[in-house]
Amino acid sequence: MTTDDRGTPRLTIVVPAYNEAERIGPALDELFGWLRRGGPARSSGRSSDEISEWDVLVVDDGSEDDTVDIVEARPEAQPGLDGAAPRLRLLRRRHAGKGATVTAGVLAAEGDMVIFTDADMATPPDQIPLLTAALATADVALGSRIQPDGSDRRASQPTYRRVLGKMYRAIAGAWVTGDVPDTQCGFKGFRRAAAQDIFGRLKTDGIVFDAEIIYLMRRLAWSYTIVPVMWDDIHGSRMRVRLRLGLSVLWDLFRIPLIHRATRADVPLAEPTAPPDPGSS
Repeated sequence: MTTDDRGTPRLTIVVPAYNEAERIGPALDELFGWLRRGGPARSSGRSSDEISEWDVLVVDDGSEDDTVDIVEARPEAQPGLDGAAPRLRLLRRRHAGKGATVTAGVLAAEGDMVIFTDADMATPPDQIPLLTAALATADVALGSRIQPDGSDRRASQPTYRRVLGKMYRAIAGAWVTGDVPDTQCGFKGFRRAAAQDIFGRLKTDGIVFDAEIIYLMRRLAWSYTIVPVMWDDIHGSRMRVRLRLGLSVLWDLFRIPLIHRATRADVPLAEPTAPPDPGSS
């Protein structure tokens, strides 16, 4: 595991980006503003100095706009005056889809805890301690937009997306993901060993990669916790629903168990653990 000189855990936050010139600057402003205020060290089960080191890795998926220039120009991307490594790193790739982009970022992450979050910051940075606290007792922390009172943050989405989402969850749940209530939340955390094992086996490049993560997580018996998080529907989604995309999604879902039929752990499929009490210390 990667730790700082005091042996405390290091956190890497992976942000996939594709043609995000309009949003990546404000998103990184929000993220780094929170990080500089001591965000990772804030509680939800961890002591104030338990996460003393962090870095952000933006993975560019072959953007055709100014996304790369904006990231490279940020002060966090420059070495410190004392020669310290930059807090912000950029990984550039050919366009290959969100799944491939997140996978590349997670596998390149240097922290012993890895979180990936969408570039629109639909889940705000102040939710990060919920995942890091969960990772104190579980190998994987799955952000969920379904709240403890049963309300669903996805209710703010347009009607057509809610309907399609319900159809997707019914199919994915029956064939791939089991009873995980929110597979597509773009806010997930991993201990390093689990991240390397799961993402090292991923085969899907597109939006179905979240379902494949969950399938492999359970198949390989990594422990996991479902963590309710805040989420807002950010306008400007880049997903366009087309017949070809729908057929591709169905095909990818169908083949996940077939691809990994020989992948298994020597223990039963993992079941979720209870998330830590946010009020505990």
